[in-house]
Amino acid sequence: MERGQRAYKGHCLVLPYPSQGHINPMLQFAKLLSHKGVKVTLVTTRYIHKTMYGSASSCIALDLETISDGYDEAGRGKASIDAYLESFWKEGSKTLAELLEKLSSSGPPVECVVYDAFMPWPLDVARKFGIAGATFFTQSCAVSNIYYHVHKGLLKVPLADDQSLISLPGLPPLDPLDLPSFVYDLEYCPAFYRVVVGQFSNVDKADWVLCNTFYELEEQVVDWLAKFWPLRTVGPTIPSKYLDERLEDDKEYGVNLFKSDNDACIKWLNERPKGSVAYVSFGSTAKLDDEQMEELAWGLRRSKSNFLWVVRASEAAKVPKGFIEETSEKGLVVSWCSQMEVLVHEAVGCFVTHCGWNSTLEALSLGVPMLAMPQWTDQRTNAKFIMDVWKIGITAPSDEKGKVRQEVVEHCISEIMEGERGKEMKINALKWKKLAKKAVDEGGSSDKNIDEFISKLVQ
Repeated sequence: MERGQRAYKGHCLVLPYPSQGHINPMLQFAKLLSHKGVKVTLVTTRYIHKTMYGSASSCIALDLETISDGYDEAGRGKASIDAYLESFWKEGSKTLAELLEKLSSSGPPVECVVYDAFMPWPLDVARKFGIAGATFFTQSCAVSNIYYHVHKGLLKVPLADDQSLISLPGLPPLDPLDLPSFVYDLEYCPAFYRVVVGQFSNVDKADWVLCNTFYELEEQVVDWLAKFWPLRTVGPTIPSKYLDERLEDDKEYGVNLFKSDNDACIKWLNERPKGSVAYVSFGSTAKLDDEQMEELAWGLRRSKSNFLWVVRASEAAKVPKGFIEETSEKGLVVSWCSQMEVLVHEAVGCFVTHCGWNSTLEALSLGVPMLAMPQWTDQRTNAKFIMDVWKIGITAPSDEKGKVRQEVVEHCISEIMEGERGKEMKINALKWKKLAKKAVDEGGSSDKNIDEFISKLVQ
């Protein structure tokens, strides 16, 4: 070994799908591997690399590399998801192969490609180089189980009009409306349906199936899926400061595709009483229509609670005219913030959420009860578990038009912040917070799984 060259426990290339909700958990997993002595090369698309705020290597040493998705200069823009994925598969396969060749001739060879399950093709590229492949699921195991049954033809779609409760191994009985939107309504977004079901096209050939969850949270379904795949739970993959604190200064993911108003948020929260604020955010991609946005706004105004509402710049025009001025004494509207720093703040008493999996895990890991307002994809399924299985929140009921009305928003926030059910949710939320911390701490279920993964990298 050359002088000064570090002795690594193997070399992993980590390739997330290029969106905030997929980059965050895989970047965090990359940081964990690096902390444990693995050389990690994090790969993003050229466009994402140019446009992200912050540095993925700000907390821990990661090498950054890029590949092409065919949209290097201006991003995907208005290209359809089908066109984009076709281009990414074609250009990504070619440029990933070039990158693996480059890395093999300039340092420790790559032993394993950890790739986002949304894109099965990196496994084929890895195989050509004789490299192991680990698929990484950024959704819950419950959701993976549903999609897997659809992929295998064991859950027939479209569902029958008179479909009653659905029973799948390892899961509670599910109403059709508890299923992911692409399964419940095949016409909703056929391109995304192909993506989520396509995650399983070559999963049986992967050397590892890594899941951003923890064993204690989804015991039954993990045990069932582990009968078929080399499945290991490795989550929650959220910054270490909020769980085990083993990674020094690791208080944020390190990459933002949105510019944050963080200082303003924390200053405002510091001036609010403990448990008095409803934090409202629908993540990086979910969109509310104008009518729902208005109902949510008026519900927040009616509520006795203070609120901090994240409205992305692309959605800002939907906020009712005059709302921000009228509610300035009790509310703050910002375009983006560091969600973890907000959720951990003692002023926050509940989280009004779309139930994206990252947001769900973050709230659960920090012991914050949730008001679930699921919009699409896996969010209905996550909401079902939040309310009926983990009992750390309630799902806001919608009317016959599918809208959650303002009086419902007001009532639900009040129930969580002040009601008897809210007290029970807070107790359950703290229970899950402890279990999440235990899973990632030394000797915990996820920590042991990561150590096992590393031990087999260089065998």
